[in-house]
Amino acid sequence: MNKVFVVAVALFSGMMMTRLFKVLHLKFPNVTAFLIAGIVAGPYLLGRYNGLDSIEAVNSLHNINDVALAFIAFSIGAEFRLDKLKNTGKQALVIGVLQAVAATVIVDIALIVLHFIFGDEVLPLSVCLTLGAIAAATAPAATLLVIKQYHAEGPVTELLLPIVALDDAVGLVIFALSFGVAQALEGGQLSVITVLINPLIEIVGSVIMGSLIGLVLSKLETTFHSAGSRLALAISLVFFALAASGLNYQFGQLEIGFSSLLVLMMMGTVFCNTSQYSEEVFFRSDEWTVPLYTVFFVLSGAALDLGVFTNIQIIIIGVTYVICRMIGKYFGASFSARMTKCSDNVIRYLGITLFPQAGVALGMSSTAMALGTTEGTLIRNVVLFSVLIYELIGPALTRSALIKAGEIKQ
Repeated sequence: MNKVFVVAVALFSGMMMTRLFKVLHLKFPNVTAFLIAGIVAGPYLLGRYNGLDSIEAVNSLHNINDVALAFIAFSIGAEFRLDKLKNTGKQALVIGVLQAVAATVIVDIALIVLHFIFGDEVLPLSVCLTLGAIAAATAPAATLLVIKQYHAEGPVTELLLPIVALDDAVGLVIFALSFGVAQALEGGQLSVITVLINPLIEIVGSVIMGSLIGLVLSKLETTFHSAGSRLALAISLVFFALAASGLNYQFGQLEIGFSSLLVLMMMGTVFCNTSQYSEEVFFRSDEWTVPLYTVFFVLSGAALDLGVFTNIQIIIIGVTYVICRMIGKYFGASFSARMTKCSDNVIRYLGITLFPQAGVALGMSSTAMALGTTEGTLIRNVVLFSVLIYELIGPALTRSALIKAGEIKQ
């Protein structure tokens, strides 16, 4: 497979699909166009002609996805400016935690009911708990691109990006707790180290690493006088942070690892609060990364496994997961927004913008393979099913919610 040719095909097909949407007067975000372009160019349609002839071939380009997610996380970090958080920080924290917990609890309850209906052979209790934990995660990429494409501004948008960023940390903790119990149910041992200490090390370590790299970037930016040079320096340190976050050390049950999303978010947060050049660098970075994001979403569309629709049990479990997660996200965000005295628009529309789910959830489903081949495959197929649904309808629902909230001007 010629990877350069595949990248060219992905970029070209993504851009052409946005033009087709415009000609057909389809008012969907560009993210949706990119995902559909990926499905068309992927293994199930035209993949045999361009190198994307299998899911494995698409996954072999994971480095591109890793880099794109790194820049997305770095950009989201810019939303944690201290002057902005003075008014919304407490609200974002409360809503971010409660909506994630609500999604987990409601999905857990619904799937446990299905567990008693289908039986342990079809839907083990360990799978129910793991899928409930995965439900907490939200995809930052699709949300960020919708906001940038339509230049959304307002109370919902101001709360949305910090909450999406917090989801990574909250999701890690919930997943670690639930997955630890799930492993114990499958015959493993419930360990304080694996359930509590390892996730805590990952979160704290990621925050420290990201903060240090952000400070280094802020100091080094003062030594350059060209805007282009400052951008090049920022890009180089984003790549460095991504590589460093891949470090992993194992000492028996104790594991020292890092979350690339948390590292890059923290790097962006520290940089935007300590550098006088941060606004210029983030603005130029957004322009530079547009083609990268296009390729990322086209490849994401190509990686969606349509084969999950051939299994009726997967469809039933997947539909239950999708609907219950949406209920948890919506009412969890609405209740906590009302509790923290947010505006009516935030109460009504914030939950809808939290529906998209992709990369983080897929990463958690890969970790879930440790439960066993049968259980892990079931979890991955359900998550693939849900990602396909969420990624196609999520951006459009986010756009619609922000329009109704008056934060996207027609």
